[in-house]
Amino acid sequence: MPSRLTALTVDVRDPARAARFWADILGREQVVVPDGVLVPGSETQLGLRFVPTGVPRAGRDRMHLHLNSTDPADQRRTVATALRLGASHLDVGQLPEERHVVLADPEGGELCVIEPGTSFLAGCGFLAELTCEGSRDVGFFWAEALGWPVVWDDGPQTAIQSPHGGTKISWDGPPSPRRGRSRQRFDLVLVGDDRADETARLTALGATTLGVLPDGAAELQDPDGNEFLLRVPT
Repeated sequence: MPSRLTALTVDVRDPARAARFWADILGREQVVVPDGVLVPGSETQLGLRFVPTGVPRAGRDRMHLHLNSTDPADQRRTVATALRLGASHLDVGQLPEERHVVLADPEGGELCVIEPGTSFLAGCGFLAELTCEGSRDVGFFWAEALGWPVVWDDGPQTAIQSPHGGTKISWDGPPSPRRGRSRQRFDLVLVGDDRADETARLTALGATTLGVLPDGAAELQDPDGNEFLLRVPT
């Protein structure tokens, strides 16, 4: 049975501050875990885990989050809340006619507050999308790895979504060159009790094994070279 995606893990300078920002804006709790702070998700909404690093952030990330809006006033409220909590406006070359608002969270990570009426995100919930730089092949890898259906496949762009709905994960074309280790990675929990079998399944799909971390999590890379973790349930 496929592993379960529980969170996007992000390396940050101040896990408590990052978790507080995202917990407040999403209306969720914070849970201190051995390696940092978790903002738990649900069956339909992606969780976020923040862990400490001393490595400075370099360049743009390959992944960023999209927040949904129900109407223009709701979009304005979300932007105002994010700014009050420590976000800032971010210029990534967006055009004046584009209606989404691009912000940076307190750690400099990009996030977008999407305009209302975006049909692609209809029914996805507030944390509507994790959008990634990545190949079409990596989208299909993750569909197989997680057992999620492909809900979009158009040219270089793919998207997958849990069978239960909720947060979509999309890839919009070839990834930019890597600058060392990624500060973002998927956090999977093993369903079942045989990590060796699940690791073999993932490598057969195209993953590469990197080793086992001190906390017992297996570290792998997807076909685009993005690290991800496979944890044994506790």
